[in-house]
Amino acid sequence: MAISIGIAKKDREAVAKHLSKLLADTYSLYLKTHSFHWNVTGPQFNSLHLMFETQYNELWLAADEVAERIRTLDVFAPGSYSQFGKLSSIKEESGVPDWKEMVNQLVEGHEIAAATARDTLKAANGAGDDGTADMVTGRLQAHEKTAWMLRSLLR
Repeated sequence: MAISIGIAKKDREAVAKHLSKLLADTYSLYLKTHSFHWNVTGPQFNSLHLMFETQYNELWLAADEVAERIRTLDVFAPGSYSQFGKLSSIKEESGVPDWKEMVNQLVEGHEIAAATARDTLKAANGAGDDGTADMVTGRLQAHEKTAWMLRSLLR
């Protein structure tokens, strides 16, 4: 059955392209946060272990929400590591940095994801896609708030 939600196919595809980048950033940040949750050490262990758990759970749910929005626009969502690696702007961490570097990397990751959300918001607004704009505004706020909270640990 053809989709008829009031947004032209080319506009839906353009917005989905931005959402795919946001999904890749979200998933990459989820993976990094989960790894840091497992591997954090030091005097801040308990508080960071719990904070990272809260954050990776939120990111996991966010990834699902973004992917489902892509599907709502009748576009297939990326779902492989190779696709995410090509789309994401978040650098992979294959080592185990100290807790301060973990926090630094997560601040940077949330700031990158916020910038991606901001670009996606512009695309959604340009296409008249209020549903995506609403969802992405929430993602933008979540990334900005998380970056602030993490950054506060370093001052």
